[in-house]
Amino acid sequence: MGKNREIKEAKVAEIREKLGKAQGIIFAKYQGLTVEEDTELRKKLREAGVEYKVYKNTLTNLAAIELGMDGISQHLVGPLSVAMGYEDPTAPARILNDFAKTHKKLELVAGIVQGEVYDAKMVVQLASIPPREVLLAKLLGSFKAPLSNLAYLLNAVKEKKESAQ
Repeated sequence: MGKNREIKEAKVAEIREKLGKAQGIIFAKYQGLTVEEDTELRKKLREAGVEYKVYKNTLTNLAAIELGMDGISQHLVGPLSVAMGYEDPTAPARILNDFAKTHKKLELVAGIVQGEVYDAKMVVQLASIPPREVLLAKLLGSFKAPLSNLAYLLNAVKEKKESAQ
C-alpha cells in the first residue's frame, strides 16, 4: 500500500471520528473571505466550542458514507468549510448564519444535525433555534410563573383574613 493512500485513510478516519461525535455539522462556502474575516469567524466559532476545518470533499464524503450520512454527497461541491458543534447542535448554524448576514461571501450550503441532512434553507431555519440554555430557561420560567401566582394569591388571602380580624 502506498504512503499517499495511508495518509488519506488516516485523514478519512479522523474526519469520520469528528463527524461521528458532532451533534451539528454545517458546510459553508468560504471563498472570498479576507484573512481578517476568516480569523474573526474562527474566533467566534472557537468561543462557542465549535470546531472549524477545511477538508477535501472526497475524503469528507467517504467518511460521511461510512457513518451512513449518504444524503450529504450532493452538497459537497467546490471548496467548503466544515463547522462541527459537539455540545449544542444548532451553534454552528447560528454562528455561521449570523456571520453570513454581514459577510455576503460566506454562504451556507448544507448541514447534518443529529444524523439528519438539511439543505441551506433548513440550515437557516435551524439557526433561528435558540441555544439549549435559553430553551431550558424559558421552560423553567413557564413552570415557575403559575407557582408564583399561586403563592401571591395565597398570601393575599392570608393578608385579607388577618386584616378582617
